Amino acid sequence: MTTTATMDRVRSAFNNVIKSERYSRFTLQPMDDGESHVEVKLSDDATDDAVEVEGQAGGSPSYRPALLHQNWRNICYLALGILMIFVTGYLVGYISHRKPRVEPGNAEPGNAEPVTPPADFAPAPEFHLDWKDITELLTQKLTSQAFDKTLRDFDLPRRSAGSAEDMNLANRIFDEFKRLEMDPWTDRHYVQLQMPDSNRPNRVLFGSNVFEPVGYLAYSAPGKVQGKLVYGNYGRQEDLDVLQKKNVELKDSVLLLRSGKISFAEQVDNAATKGASAVLIYPDSQDYKYQADTALYGHVHLGSGDPYTPGFPSFNHTQFPPTQSSGLPKIPAQTITANMASTLLQKIYGPESDASSGFKGGFRSVSYRLGGIENITVEVNNVLVNREIHNVFGVIKGFSDPDRYVVLGAQRDAWGKGYARATVGSSILLELAKAVHEMVENDGFRPRRSLVFASWTAGEYGNVGATEWLEGYMSSIDKSVFTYISLDGAVMGRGSFMASASPLLFSLIERTMKEVKSPLGSGTVYDMVGRKNWEANTLKPMSIDDPAYPFLAFSGIPSISFHFMSPDTESYTYYGTSLDNMDHLDYQTNHCTSEMTAVAAQFAGQMAVRLVHDHLLSLDVSRYSSILTTAVAQIYKRINQLLRSGQLKDVSPSWLNRARGSFYRAADSINRAVVNTDLNDKEACRIINDRIMRVEHTLLSPYVSPIETPFRHLVLGRGSHTLASIAEATDMERLRTQLALATWNLQGCANAMVGNIWDIDNEI
Repeated sequence: MTTTATMDRVRSAFNNVIKSERYSRFTLQPMDDGESHVEVKLSDDATDDAVEVEGQAGGSPSYRPALLHQNWRNICYLALGILMIFVTGYLVGYISHRKPRVEPGNAEPGNAEPVTPPADFAPAPEFHLDWKDITELLTQKLTSQAFDKTLRDFDLPRRSAGSAEDMNLANRIFDEFKRLEMDPWTDRHYVQLQMPDSNRPNRVLFGSNVFEPVGYLAYSAPGKVQGKLVYGNYGRQEDLDVLQKKNVELKDSVLLLRSGKISFAEQVDNAATKGASAVLIYPDSQDYKYQADTALYGHVHLGSGDPYTPGFPSFNHTQFPPTQSSGLPKIPAQTITANMASTLLQKIYGPESDASSGFKGGFRSVSYRLGGIENITVEVNNVLVNREIHNVFGVIKGFSDPDRYVVLGAQRDAWGKGYARATVGSSILLELAKAVHEMVENDGFRPRRSLVFASWTAGEYGNVGATEWLEGYMSSIDKSVFTYISLDGAVMGRGSFMASASPLLFSLIERTMKEVKSPLGSGTVYDMVGRKNWEANTLKPMSIDDPAYPFLAFSGIPSISFHFMSPDTESYTYYGTSLDNMDHLDYQTNHCTSEMTAVAAQFAGQMAVRLVHDHLLSLDVSRYSSILTTAVAQIYKRINQLLRSGQLKDVSPSWLNRARGSFYRAADSINRAVVNTDLNDKEACRIINDRIMRVEHTLLSPYVSPIETPFRHLVLGRGSHTLASIAEATDMERLRTQLALATWNLQGCANAMVGNIWDIDNEI
C-alpha cells in the first residue's frame, strides 16, 4: 500500500469517526395545542434520519453510532496515520537542525571557519547590575532636560476633575503607558462632587457689606445662617479654648478663621463641635504673601473619597442605598478673600486678644478683636453634581514576584492650573515610568517585584479617585501592595526637605537621603537637612489631607509623601488658588524647577527601585517598637492618674504592655530571620517578606466600621480606637472597652508577624 493511499484511508477514517459522533442542534417550536415540540436534527447530511420528540423541552444531544466493525477499522487507520506523521516530522527536524560538520578537504586543523549559529538561537545576554549601576542609570535618565519638556507638555490652563481637559490628559497618559508596553488599564467611577450654583452665588452679609466670594469649600452643608461674628485664629482646639476662657460665646456663632496649621475639614469640625453655626476661612497676610483678592478653594470632608459612598466604591450609585460619610460637616463653610476678612475684622469689636496667644495676624490696620458682638449672615448654595472619573494605571512587571508591587501615584486634577499640585507630580510619574522601562528593555535591570504607576483624579475633593480604588479592591490590595509612594507636592521649593511616612519606611528614607545628591550642589540630601537631627528636621506626622494618608490609615499600606521645600516654610502657600502656576513655583525654587523635579524623581525612583530590587523588602519593622513604647507609656500614665483619683477601678494597662512586648519579640524574630536567611533561597525570602507585609495591615482595628471610622489604624488613625485617644479618654466605660480592643488589636498584629501558629505567643 502506497503512502498516498494510506493517508487517504487515514483521512477517510478520521472523517468517519468525526461524523459518527455528531452533536445535535435543537429547534423549539410551539404546537397549536400549546405544548412544546422539539425537533432534533443531526448534521445537514443526516436530515433523512431526523428524530422528532414531542412533549419534551430539552434533552441530551443525540447521535447515531456507526457499525462496531467499521469503527474499529477506522480507528486502526487513524492510529497508523498519526504514527507515520510523527516519524516523518522527526526525520525532517533531525535533518534540518542537526549540527553542521566540517567536511574533510584542504582545510587544515585549527583553520576551519567558525560556523555562526542562526540569530534565533543566540543565547540571551546575562546582565549583572549592582546597586551602584542602578542608581547611576536612574540619575542619567532623570535629568532636568527631560523634565523641561514634560513639564511644558503637562502645563494646562484648566484640569478640574471630570472635565474634558481631565479626560484628555488621562487619555494622553494612557497612550504613553501603552507606548511603553505597560499594559495600561483604567478604573472608572461615578462620584458626586460639590460645586457652586451658577444661578445662586454664595454670599456673606455683614451690615451694609455684601460679599459674593468666587472661591468655595466643597462638601459644605448648604443653607443660610446668622450668628455673632467671632474671630478664632486658626480654629485649632487650643485656639477655641482661649475664646472660652475669655467668655466668648461660641454656640450659634459664625467663626472667622485664618487658613493654615490644620486642614479646612478639621477647622470646620472643631467649630461644629463647639456649637458654631457656620465658618468663614481666609488667608491672612502673615501666612500668605500674595494679592489680597486671591480666592481660596478646598473641601471640608473630614475623610477621603466620595462622601456619599463611604466605605464602598462609587462604581454605580444605583446599586447602593443612599448614605453619607460621618465626616460630612453639618454647618455651612465658605472661604473669603483677605480683603473681605480685613473689612470684617475692622468692625468685629469685642474683647482684645492677648499678644501671647498668637492671635495677631498680619493686617496692620486691624486689632484682631475676638468679636461676639455683631451679627453676620452666611449663605452657601453649593450643589452636588455627578461626574464620571477615570484613574489610569500602567505596570512594569517583576521577574520573580510579579504579584507583589509598589504603587507610585500622582494627582492630575486641580482647581486652576495646579502646576505644583498636579503638573510636577504627573511629570515625575511619566518620566519615572520611561526611565524604568528603558532600564528593563535596554540596560538589563530585572526587578524582582512589580511597579504600578497610577494617575489619580478628583484629588482636590479629598483623594476621591485614589480612595475609590482602595475601596473597590480592598480585599486584595493589602495582599499585593506593600508600599505606596505619593508624588504629589514633591517640589514646593528649594533648600529644605520634609517627609511623612509609616515608621516601616523610616530606615529607607534615611538610606535614600544619603544616596541622592543635594539640589544645592554639594553633599547629599542627608547633609542638607543635618546629619545629627535628621529625624527631627525631616519627619513630620502625616495629616488627614495628605494624599498618602488613606493608603496608610484606611488600607494599612506602608506609605510616604515627601516634599522639597523652601527653608522655614511648612507648606506651599499657592495650593488651592489660581496662583499655583509655573512662575510662582519658579520663584520658590529660585528658577530651578526642572532641576528640583529631577532630584525629586531620583528620590522617589531610588526608593521604589530599592523596594522591588532587593531580595528582602526594605521595610524595617523594628522602627515601630519605640513608637509603640511611647504610646503605651502615655496610656500607663493616664490610667494610673485615674486609679489614684478613684475615677477608675479594677483596670490595669499591664495587658497592653504585654501585647507591646509580644510585638517587640515578633519584630526581633523577623530581624533574626533576616540575618540567618540565605538570600538566594527565594522561598525563604518570600516567607519573610510575607511576615513583614502583615505588619501595617494588621495594625488596622477590626473592631470599627470603615463607614463610621475610615481611618482605622491603631497608631496613626483617627478615632476613639487609637492609642492616642485612649490616653486622653474621659469616658471611663469607653476607656475600658477601647483598652481591651486595642490590646488584642496589637496582640493580633504580633501574632500575624510570627507566621507559624505553633510559634505564636498568646500570653496576655
